[in-house]
Parts: sequence; structure tokens; C-alpha cells
Amino acid sequence: MVEEGEVFGLLGPNGAGKTTTINMLTGLARPDHGSITIGGIDCTVNVKAAQHLVGVVPDESNLYPELTGTQNLTFCAALYGIPKREREERARHLIDQFGLTDAANRKFSGYSKGMKRKLTIAAGIIHQPPILFLDEPTTGIDVASARQIRQLVASLNENGTTILLTTHYIEEAERLCERIAFIVRGHIVRVDRVIDLLQPLQQKHVAVIDLSETIPVDMEALTSSFSEARFETPQPGRIRVESDTRLAVGPVVRFLEEAGVEVAEARRVRPSLEDVFVKITGIEADAMRREKQRMGGRT
Repeated sequence: MVEEGEVFGLLGPNGAGKTTTINMLTGLARPDHGSITIGGIDCTVNVKAAQHLVGVVPDESNLYPELTGTQNLTFCAALYGIPKREREERARHLIDQFGLTDAANRKFSGYSKGMKRKLTIAAGIIHQPPILFLDEPTTGIDVASARQIRQLVASLNENGTTILLTTHYIEEAERLCERIAFIVRGHIVRVDRVIDLLQPLQQKHVAVIDLSETIPVDMEALTSSFSEARFETPQPGRIRVESDTRLAVGPVVRFLEEAGVEVAEARRVRPSLEDVFVKITGIEADAMRREKQRMGGRT
């Protein structure tokens, strides 16, 4: 259940069921069982009953390429029955708020990916809904635009908007959301506040050691020599070390080098939501990261 006024995240890899969930909430897909209640309105039979309460920003833009930024916004406002003068004022305000003033009279087809994403969000809130669904808000856009969109999301929430967002970017979920649901293969496997998910890791000490070559490492000998630490290889050429006590990385590096393993870098890291996600779902975060890179997205 998403609480009023919070930013709630659905976090999972592509294909986990995040977009399908949004589609069910917006009436584009029919659930096999269960119920849907939005703003206190039972939408199980008629999802459109709460349409006036909800703004939707799909993962792919649904705006018209041949219209300008302003025309797209005023058209969307007209669909909600907003009077002409008011919709023009709202469009102008959102164009300014989202930093698109210089592009207001340019065709949407000429916008960059980041600009398109911002205008699509503006279109989703043109009717000032108290609830906003955001599907993968920063996928495939540049770093600066992603940062601006995260700031916009935070600003909307500060002004009272309840936000449900889907993402496969762990860092984004950790930055934006108060609570998170981990979703894997259509099933929610854990729901909790970010602060509570991270709390058990606060006393842990973690280091990452990157090797110059992906040669085999005698993990049994490593574990035997440093019994107070736990070692794992999340990917070829990388060793992750975790300990409940303060971790001395130097002796581990010397042990590896004396065994003929060349170390490129060793660093302490802060335990993060990524660690929680891997432990709970069994899905390596690097698999999601590779998917992010394939889609051209950055955080």
C-alpha cells in the first residue's frame, strides 16, 4: 500500500513486472485477481473512476512530435476539460518550471531525450493530480537531465504529490524513495523503508578489491587466512570483503600479491541498497547495471 504523500519505488530488473503493475493501475492491463484502490476509490471494475486523481508518465513518451512543447501541454490540459485561459497559464508555468522556456515553441520531435522526458512529466501533471505514476523516469537520458528530473520529482513530493515510480536503477531508488518494494518475476519479495533496509548494514565494514587480471583466486586459502572476514566474487576480477569489525585491507592485498595475483585497486565502500537487493533477490546488481548501460541510461 502506497501511503499518501510518500515516494514509493518499485525496484527490479527489466521484465520483473514493474510496467505491468503501472498498466494495471491505469487500466491498460487487467489484473487476474486482487483489487485496486486509488485515493479511496475502488477501481477494480472501473479504473477510470479515479482518473482525475492520477497523473501518468509512461516509460516511452506519448506526446505528439508535430506539436510544439506548449501545444502538447495545452492539448493534454484540454483533455481534462481545463478552460483555455487556465490551461495556457498552466502550460506556461510548467514550461518555465521545467527549464524548457527556450524550446516552448519548437516541435517536440526536435527535443533531446532529456527535454522530451521533462515535457512528458509536465504533461502528466498539467491537471495537478495528487497522485503521480512515473515509469522509469530517467531511463536513457544524460547525467544532467537525470539529475534535473530527480530534483523535479523531489520538488513535486515536497509540494504534496504522492509518487509511485518504477526503476531498475538502485542508486535512483535509494536517493528518491522513502519505501521500496523489490519485485522479481512478477512477485513482490520485500517491502520496507529504505532506512530500515539499510540499518542492519550500518555496522558492517566492506571493501572491494579489483584485480588487474581475471585469474583464479584461491578463495579457500583467503578465507582460511582471514577468518574474521567474508569473501565473495560478485564478478570476474573483483573480490568483495565484508567484516563485522574494522577491516584492514592492506594485509588482504599483500596476501593476494604474494600469491601472484596483481591488485589494480582496493577501496573501502559504504554498504548500500545494492547489497540489500542482492541478498534479498539473489540478482546481482551488475546484471541490472549492464542492462542500464545497454539502454543508454546513466544516473
